[in-house]
Amino acid sequence: MKRIIIFSFLLYNLNSYSQETYKKSLILMGCDFTITVNANSKEVGGIYIQEAINEITRIEKLISSWDYNSQTTLINQNAGIQPVKVDDELIALIERCNAIAKLTDGDFDISFASMDKIWKFDGSVIEMPSEEKIKTSVAKVGYKNIILNKQNSTVFLKNKGMKIGFGGIGKGYAADKAKALLMNKGVKGGIINASGDLTTWGKQPNDDAWKVGIKNPLNKYKIFAWFPVENRAVVTSGNYEKFVMINGKRYTHIINPKTGYPSQGVISVSVFAPKAELADALATSIFVMGKEKGLHFVNQIGTVDCIIVTDNGKIHYSNNIKNEVK
Repeated sequence: MKRIIIFSFLLYNLNSYSQETYKKSLILMGCDFTITVNANSKEVGGIYIQEAINEITRIEKLISSWDYNSQTTLINQNAGIQPVKVDDELIALIERCNAIAKLTDGDFDISFASMDKIWKFDGSVIEMPSEEKIKTSVAKVGYKNIILNKQNSTVFLKNKGMKIGFGGIGKGYAADKAKALLMNKGVKGGIINASGDLTTWGKQPNDDAWKVGIKNPLNKYKIFAWFPVENRAVVTSGNYEKFVMINGKRYTHIINPKTGYPSQGVISVSVFAPKAELADALATSIFVMGKEKGLHFVNQIGTVDCIIVTDNGKIHYSNNIKNEVK
């Protein structure tokens, strides 16, 4: 579950500014999207918003594993059988996903879609799955078995039954693509918010920075920090509403793709990065890494910051962001 609040200042003197902020909220890619743009009129703002919607819809058709005709579905259907020719855009996305998987030592892995879903969070699981079942559930997961041939523009999954899915990065990628399109169209400032996968550019019409409020996962009505965000992406992920209790122990829905066991110790992660695609992938990875490893990992990357809330309610900041906390 991903939540984020956008704080948008109203224009106090409309005569002083040539533009206003226009926005639209709707369901895209199966989740809530809010598209915000600066424009000279409602009509122009509406045109820009529709162009962003069209771009997000295009991305969904490319990467959806639910669409029978998508290239991603064709890749999965031909696992262990033959390579599938796809668009160069999809090759590039998968290549970046594999690079993040390597960077995180497999804590992020788009072949997580191969996992047998033995963990359910609808109340039906009341006891621990066996160690054997857990081990078997991740037997087909492994990004190193995703074979790319850039010259031929093909993707091949080496093992039968293997699958890829973009649930951990797709909304961030779509947000980035919509942002890039609008910037190329000359939109000076805006926000694409995909259920918490958020990317911004420019400023508000009154020249103030966009501001992002990070919710306290233990109190959804309370914001524990506000941050100005300029030409950056922010993704907040939480696992505090989707979990199961077994023998008094809490097991959450974010699963370690290497071990098959749910992540523990962390209930919320917010990542600040140059692109929503990267922030999206790293937010999930940090859950799997845990607080200590996650903070150490982020502190090695100069362009990325994070906020981690642990299950005891404590808030932890990466080194670069500590001075920004208000």
